[in-house]
Amino acid sequence: MPILIVTLMLAFAAVPAFAQGLPEGYASRAATQPVVDKTLHVHLSPDVSKLTQAERSAVAALIEAGEIFQRLHEDMRHRQATQSHILLTDLDKQLGSPPATQNLLTLYYASKGPIVRGLDNVRQPILPVDPPMPGGAVYPWGVTKTEIDSFLVANPVEVDNILHPRTVVKRALKHELDRDLAALNRHRALAEAHPQLKAKLIELSRNPGKFAFYAVPYAVAYADDLVKVSGLLEKAAVAIATEDSAFAGYLRARSRDLILNDYAAGDSAWVMGRFKTLNAQIGSYETYDDELYGVKTYFGLNVLVRDHARSDALRTATQALQRFEDSLPYDEGKPHKRVRTDIPVGVYDVVADFGQSRGANTATILPNDADHARKWGRTILLRRNIMTDPGLFDMSRVAYVAAVATAFEGHLTAEANTQRTLWHEIGHYLGVDRTANGRDLDVALEKTSSVLEELKADLVSLYLAPELERTGYYTKDARQSLYASGVRRILQKNKPERAQVYQTMQLMQWNYYLARGALSFDATTGELVLHYDRFHDAVAAMLRETLAAQAAGDPKAAEAFVVKWSEWRPDLHERVAQAMRQSERYRFSYVTYDALTPRR
Repeated sequence: MPILIVTLMLAFAAVPAFAQGLPEGYASRAATQPVVDKTLHVHLSPDVSKLTQAERSAVAALIEAGEIFQRLHEDMRHRQATQSHILLTDLDKQLGSPPATQNLLTLYYASKGPIVRGLDNVRQPILPVDPPMPGGAVYPWGVTKTEIDSFLVANPVEVDNILHPRTVVKRALKHELDRDLAALNRHRALAEAHPQLKAKLIELSRNPGKFAFYAVPYAVAYADDLVKVSGLLEKAAVAIATEDSAFAGYLRARSRDLILNDYAAGDSAWVMGRFKTLNAQIGSYETYDDELYGVKTYFGLNVLVRDHARSDALRTATQALQRFEDSLPYDEGKPHKRVRTDIPVGVYDVVADFGQSRGANTATILPNDADHARKWGRTILLRRNIMTDPGLFDMSRVAYVAAVATAFEGHLTAEANTQRTLWHEIGHYLGVDRTANGRDLDVALEKTSSVLEELKADLVSLYLAPELERTGYYTKDARQSLYASGVRRILQKNKPERAQVYQTMQLMQWNYYLARGALSFDATTGELVLHYDRFHDAVAAMLRETLAAQAAGDPKAAEAFVVKWSEWRPDLHERVAQAMRQSERYRFSYVTYDALTPRR
């Protein structure tokens, strides 16, 4: 799900920062204030009064683990994140917490680091740090894809290690090798979990080279932190074991997973378990921050409290999943894959989010590992107190109204957004999950994999609407509102960068629907017109092409498909975007939590 983040105007130098008491390299208040003024603050305060003491103890341990993941996530994205935040916090105290530094702290919190995206959709630092790098800090800082590709051609045996979703890639330099060997020596459990690694590192250290690469598991690269998190998960498991043995089993399995760098046991327990009140996403799953290869996952954790009544009602919506899978437009004439119909889907209130999970994302479906999903299925977590927040919906509605013709203004509803989100997540569960020759999609399609997967899920959420209407799940008006929600989903206020997964696939839909007549643009009024009678055909056609691109597994052809449909026209897209920008009271959002004191 997209995370709404605060972005920053590019005119950082409009008023020199030093004129406001800020050292060189810190964005001035004049640059940050306009963004802060247009930022909607969403505060989550779910009712946790009915939690038992055991549940409260488990939540406290999970929150402590989440704080560690938050720092790790920021450090994975930028190598100077933690140090820059410490210096900013000290500066804020020295200056007496003026608005200028308070704004910077807000932006750092919301953007999960010192790099923010400007109103013209360009990223740059707000603190005195290095410019962002495509591989972040999970690759050697500043390395190029060409360098690593050349190494892999010469050393094909290293491909699986270098491109593993949970390894940090390093240059084979003595100080790096010494650091990793020290971690293995410091933590016996790690050395036992990875028995071949120590010998390999010793061998590399005999002939270190600047242009050679190696990879170590996250468990070793972040050894001290992950050993501590592992212990906190065990602590949470002990606290909750007598009241929810299934959840305790999951926590224990995930505790071991972090040391083993293998999520099989935890994913199985997570998906197959039937938890009572608490749930939690724990670990590194999403690859959105890896702009180099699109394979590295980043840490996140959330703590969730189940809404029992709404969760039970949703279970009936997933009973026909095999029929829905069989209806998708791919592998015509061949049997489709078999899917579990008894998948875990739940409605939750968010207590706290950390790392990749933090933000206004409305739902999650995990695990992403294709093998794990085939074996055990996936779990769907709908985030009720985000999905139903009136401020967030109004922010979305205002932009939609500015973009469409008057006749369609009232068609967008909060319930339609909820349903589209639900079926988007189910869409990840359906359709192509590996290439025709059996390769995992993320490996075969590289950076294009995430774009196509999110595109597929969006399209499935709309494609299934006529069938759901036939079953009585939707009314005709509800299906119409769903299509309106699909249109709001794809409208952009800025031309996306190619690295922006969600925004890119949304722009692709916008152009495809225009080409297929599901949308039209009135050049006189500058408004979009929705043609509901053509929507299903347009969605079906694009879904067919998307599934075919996934099955083919050709990264160049897939990228060509993306490029073909991601054109941005000043006379159309920019005109609609400008109308949305001019209508907005709020443009951005960031989320805080009753359960946390924001790290400021």
